[in-house]
Amino acid sequence: MKRVFLLSLFACFCFNAVVSAAQDEIIGEVKKVKGTATITQGSETANASVGTKVYKKAVLKTSKDSSMSFTLKDNTVLSMGPDSVLSVESFAFVPQDKNLSLLAKMNKGSATYSSGTIGKLAPEAVKIDTPDMSIGIRGTYFLVNVTE
Repeated sequence: MKRVFLLSLFACFCFNAVVSAAQDEIIGEVKKVKGTATITQGSETANASVGTKVYKKAVLKTSKDSSMSFTLKDNTVLSMGPDSVLSVESFAFVPQDKNLSLLAKMNKGSATYSSGTIGKLAPEAVKIDTPDMSIGIRGTYFLVNVTE
């Protein structure tokens, strides 16, 4: 009985470690920042600067008169305009397994999107959500603007 409990406890710790590692996966990097921009990962918020790592579920924000661009592992480029909020909800880039997907949520402001490998190999796997609609990506470049 004690052995089953210990095995169950061990399995629970392993599962939590795997979930935590998946959430902590680096999916990209900040390439440009003008003005003030932040990245929130979990409960931690930090100022963004060139080279700052972007993780799944990260919330990226720019302040008034600021901008930021970041590149994902598949070379997708997202550039945010002033007073914008964007999150990368999910990202999978394992071409050898045909596991390709990108879901971003544009909550406020403006952003441009330029396709990387996912958009070229599996355009149907790229989606940008806004408060009012979803955009299925079929091209290589677009601008989205979300107003309050």
